[in-house]
Amino acid sequence: MQIQFIGAAQTVTGSMHLLEVNGKRILLDCGFFQGKRAESISLNKNFGYFHPAQIDAVILSHAHIDHSGNLPNLVKQGFTGPIYSTPATRDLSGIMLTDSAKIQEQDTEFLNKKLAKRGEPPVSPIYDTEDALAVMPLFVSVSYHHEINVADGVHLTFLDAGHILGSAMVHLRINDGRDEKIILFTGDLGRRNMPLLRNPDEVREADVLLSESTYGGRHHDPIQGMEDQLKEVILRTIKRGGKVVIPAFSVERTQEITYTLHRLFESKALPRIPVFVDSPLSVNATEVFRLHPECFNRDIFKMVIAHDDPFGFEYINYIRSVEDSKRLNDMKEPMVIISASGMCESGRILHHLANNIGDPKNTVLIVGYQAPDTLGRRILNHQPELRIFGETFPLKAEVVEMHSFSAHADHDDIVSFVEKFDKQRLKRIFLVHGEADAQTALQRSLSQKGYKNISAPKKGESFTI
Repeated sequence: MQIQFIGAAQTVTGSMHLLEVNGKRILLDCGFFQGKRAESISLNKNFGYFHPAQIDAVILSHAHIDHSGNLPNLVKQGFTGPIYSTPATRDLSGIMLTDSAKIQEQDTEFLNKKLAKRGEPPVSPIYDTEDALAVMPLFVSVSYHHEINVADGVHLTFLDAGHILGSAMVHLRINDGRDEKIILFTGDLGRRNMPLLRNPDEVREADVLLSESTYGGRHHDPIQGMEDQLKEVILRTIKRGGKVVIPAFSVERTQEITYTLHRLFESKALPRIPVFVDSPLSVNATEVFRLHPECFNRDIFKMVIAHDDPFGFEYINYIRSVEDSKRLNDMKEPMVIISASGMCESGRILHHLANNIGDPKNTVLIVGYQAPDTLGRRILNHQPELRIFGETFPLKAEVVEMHSFSAHADHDDIVSFVEKFDKQRLKRIFLVHGEADAQTALQRSLSQKGYKNISAPKKGESFTI
């Protein structure tokens, strides 16, 4: 049995790991690499280490694009096997993959206009909407805690990862003809006591662990202070007469923010100001949330069953049309604008940043991880001038970062999760989905706890298990 680390290897994007067992090739995740444009196009177009037609099955941990986003390209290049996921992940993937395709089509159209003026040949998107739609019939939905056979000697169980709606840890019970081993892939591990979802399942036994390490060496703000922090940021901006612009991932982060605002308005901790969710994908994702109350924690489940919608209260305005989005530019009163993408690399958030970052009355509130070489990271680093749509804009707005909304486990969360495993049985730990410094910090802490054979694989590295 061999495992090769192809994506999210000493980086936080493009999750993809290839497991070869009993003559079968199983891909754990098939994510889009997000970063510098030229590098991203090259890495996403070319799988390099395998031909898609050689893959027998895909097991998808969750719907975020850095885990699912290259599935249309995989199918386009010849993959015809099943894609195993939870029901909620399948539904979210349907809207997220088509949205990813539309963004590529729009970006390519814009770029081709520039190329045509220079007399250069046109380029094509990595995949289009038709390619994205071709993925959906291949999905096989598997509920949490239900074991199924996915290949000869390979049994899959999805465990709740508590990260986003439908997110799962991949539990594989594998018999390779010599002995039986358990491999656990965390996907993206969530946090305990978050506003919407259940806590991650506890796991105590595995022979091999593939653990995310995004926030190794870093610690989130306490969840208990989430509402107060958000309230203070908004009140401070209201006092200046400004707008709060929140770049937010369309899945989970947007819904958590709207639910928190719901609680603040209901308790009268905030004055009534308009709140706009300006992202068609966020609107569609919120509809999927309503279809899957089985993923919610007990409190939210009770609200949904009682028809008390935590995402559609009277203060929220969900925007779909471009015209309604543009009207926000002419509105001068205090408001909250929540828009995608979360790392400010595409989508309508770019327009809102271009129109608002130059005004010191306004606030840009960062509530999620910002990868290197993204506009979000440059904002977080307070770069004085920012390039958006090929133009330069001064950054004069207040920039605030809140870690309490993060859906990723932090350093202590991961250590606590791993500590429950039997040290005698757990023979190998592979740290993935993290930058090198984060993995070094996490490796040091786990070693101090007595765990051995901990490594952070480089891209393309293979290991025999």
